[in-house]
Amino acid sequence: MIVPNSRESHNSAAEIIRRGGVIAFRTDTFYGLGADPFNRHALERIKQLKSREASKPILVVISDIDQIERFVSERSRAFDLLAERFWPGALTLIGQAAPTVPDEVTAGTGTIGIRLPDDDDVLALMRSCGGALTATSANPSGEKPARTADEVASYFGATVDLIIDGGKARADLPSTVVDAGGLEPKLIREGAIPWSEIQKSGLN
Repeated sequence: MIVPNSRESHNSAAEIIRRGGVIAFRTDTFYGLGADPFNRHALERIKQLKSREASKPILVVISDIDQIERFVSERSRAFDLLAERFWPGALTLIGQAAPTVPDEVTAGTGTIGIRLPDDDDVLALMRSCGGALTATSANPSGEKPARTADEVASYFGATVDLIIDGGKARADLPSTVVDAGGLEPKLIREGAIPWSEIQKSGLN
């Protein structure tokens, strides 16, 4: 079911998330599949929806900086500096996962990718849903990321509990992913934020 982005749809999404369901929503990049990052049943559903290998971790987006502590156990200097410089924004930072983060999120790596999106509608939705959601791209593995609610529906139909129509994706590229767990940040995937800009952030 596709519903417009509104306070009412956020409340509906929050109830679905509490019940262990899966929604689709527009992030600050593409559409993502949202679930409670601590609900193992919901996480397994996401992997089944995407036909995704268990070896691939699941991205988490947060509504506010104070949510970091729920997911990252130890933050490096690089992590804090990059978060301060580029959040909110399309930068996914990888850090040491807190012990309570399920293996379905970390894929057994002991690390987690986390992002604070630069989009007020997305932040409002996440606050309604408890402050954090998974946000792995809303497409089966091997397909292009969904850019509209209709594209999500074409991929998944009624197998997703709710699709919130936040309009067309506002980005042409996915988030940039950087491993910030050590002394020196490492580029995992270049996306919306150029690696050259990250390297100029005073990390050395």
